[in-house]
Amino acid sequence: MNSAPSFFRALGDETRWRIVRLVMDRALCVCELADILGMPQSSVSSHVQIIRKAGLLESEHCGKWTYFRIHTKHHPLLTRLIESFPNSPEHKTDLKKAKARLKDRENSCCPGPVKLAEPTSCNSRN
Repeated sequence: MNSAPSFFRALGDETRWRIVRLVMDRALCVCELADILGMPQSSVSSHVQIIRKAGLLESEHCGKWTYFRIHTKHHPLLTRLIESFPNSPEHKTDLKKAKARLKDRENSCCPGPVKLAEPTSCNSRN
């Protein structure tokens, strides 16, 4: 984490909060996040960079794709924060879309991560 202000800035936007929730337990690339969120890739990429610059993400490059997942060292704190707030209707929809998108990953343009494909120790929230 770079600083408290950058940490809270990363979490202080609805779209970035949705992205954080989506990449807690699974690595996703920007095009997958864009599909799930129904947003342009450029907008999603800008949000991801704010979260990344706050030090919350680990990443893996696979060809021309970069996959992002919440860094494991931030799981305890983010888990407590997530549990402190009720799930929004968007979160349930986002999870449903994410599961469908991941199921079809092998037929999509995205090859999927290797290192970040391994499950984290905090997979019970989905």
